[in-house]
Amino acid sequence: MTGPAPLDRSAERHGSSGTHLSGTGPAAGRFWPLPRQRHWLLLAVLFSAVVIALGVTVKLLPGDTAAELGIDQNLSQHHIAVLTAVAMAINLVFGPVVGLAVVAVIALVIWLVRGDLVKAVAFGLVACSGWVASEAFKLLIARQRPDQGSLVDPLSPETGSNSFPSGHVSFAVALAFALFFLVRGTRWARPVAILGAVVAVIVAWSRLYVGVHYPTDVTASFLAASAAVLVVTGLWNRFGPALAERIPAALRSPRR
Repeated sequence: MTGPAPLDRSAERHGSSGTHLSGTGPAAGRFWPLPRQRHWLLLAVLFSAVVIALGVTVKLLPGDTAAELGIDQNLSQHHIAVLTAVAMAINLVFGPVVGLAVVAVIALVIWLVRGDLVKAVAFGLVACSGWVASEAFKLLIARQRPDQGSLVDPLSPETGSNSFPSGHVSFAVALAFALFFLVRGTRWARPVAILGAVVAVIVAWSRLYVGVHYPTDVTASFLAASAAVLVVTGLWNRFGPALAERIPAALRSPRR
């Protein structure tokens, strides 16, 4: 009688196809591999270096900041009620309170309804990685937000040295990755990937429309979040199997 395939071989077999181990059988619910990128650490370091270089550059060149402020000022002069409502809704939904609540709800559904705690943890880690990365870069760069007093129609009182990069955009990008990972290998993969990219761009636009970020802030957010996702997936695939084995079976699959 042949037993179940070893955990590492199963992860290697299914990691790129999108199939996971939360089906039936002895290995069910043990480990859910995330998409593998061979040079994940190198790419993460490269993306981070670009973010830091961009942040240092915009701080050292006040002329660039003045030019970017002109874009925010132009948008502030052309606010429309419908677009303002959309931008302020995005400001709330992709903010830290509601955003983390959304991630928590999705993770709970994955665990309690689908019966896969390991997948729920992986989803939560990927989705939240964007916020964590943005906060780290904000502390490092400490760029002041656009002066709200210079805007014709300021929509948010946000001030301080936490402009670069945008937490909202970083969260949107990481959440898009996390949702795509959930459906990869299915017919929903392409629609979710496209929708996630579109939503992330809309969130980036909204931060300029509201006037709380510069264009380089939102641009750097895509790289910052991508670097964070690369680190999380790389570490998860390296250390996740051992951690998953330590989770009691009753917690892994509460439906059984």
